[in-house]
Amino acid sequence: MNKKWIVVLLGILLVGAGLAYWNQKKKEAKGAQDSRQTVQATLGTIQDTVEATGEVQPLNRVEIKPPIAGRIEKLLVIEGDHVRGGDILGWMSSTDRAAILDAARAKGADELNHWQDAYKATPIIAPLSGSIILKNVVVGQTVDASTVLYAMSDKLIVLADTDETDIGRVKIGMPAVITLDAYPTSPIEGSVFQVLYEGKNVSNVITYGVKILPKTVPLFFRSQMTANISLISKKKENVVVLPASAIRTVAGGEHEVLVPGPDGKPVHQPVETGLENGDSVEIVDGLKAGDSVLVTTKKYSPQHAASSSPLVMGGPRQGGQQNLGQPNGKKGR
Repeated sequence: MNKKWIVVLLGILLVGAGLAYWNQKKKEAKGAQDSRQTVQATLGTIQDTVEATGEVQPLNRVEIKPPIAGRIEKLLVIEGDHVRGGDILGWMSSTDRAAILDAARAKGADELNHWQDAYKATPIIAPLSGSIILKNVVVGQTVDASTVLYAMSDKLIVLADTDETDIGRVKIGMPAVITLDAYPTSPIEGSVFQVLYEGKNVSNVITYGVKILPKTVPLFFRSQMTANISLISKKKENVVVLPASAIRTVAGGEHEVLVPGPDGKPVHQPVETGLENGDSVEIVDGLKAGDSVLVTTKKYSPQHAASSSPLVMGGPRQGGQQNLGQPNGKKGR
């Protein structure tokens, strides 16, 4: 073939490939253009919260140990029972009494009854009013002064581990919402009654304990249950609310939104904002409930390497193969 025609043919191919490439880029750019959807300002509730995790704990946990060494003869309460201070929780024999009763038992019922009446058992007394949260022994078990018989709690609270960056926002009396992992659909209302002064360092993260008292302790509360806590630092009801994505910040720190104009084109509308929580924003002035606002979103567009152009020399080979046998991709001779 004539060299002239070869050159002409190559030129036509290159021009065609270039047009195809730029046409593809134009389509991708069009696909990446911003799109807008319309939302409405609504009347609602907005709140700013401090999020924390924690667990259910007794406010005061008391372990009950035997007054003497000996043997457990009778237990009268179990976990979950409510008792008053001074109630008898069980009976036990001292080591001497247990030995005497065992010897009398071998001689018959009359001898056993005599010694049971003559040598009285020792009562186990509740030191305070509250709930039994642990029964740690059984009848017939031999115990000493270090054995824990029962554990009691006067009331169950929630201890929240709060990050040091948020602790300045936590105040006594602040309302809280407690959600247990075991009962995620049953939130419990409460309030902060104490902020601990000593922090904990766990993996170089400092947290402070915040004690929360539930308004009503539900029956399903159990010590050491994992809880998620929302501490409500601010809350406003019946205010105009917009999604945070609808708010634009302009020069000078002012805020604005885009609203549909009379000719269909978006119009910039200044607004005054109030409480924010990351998801929603309170609109103090500039909009009323029911007003339409345009929210700009990005369409998805696939990403391509710059070397995908047919006009770029040295693009990736078909199948993505590379010569790794020599430095810089050079072939060996």
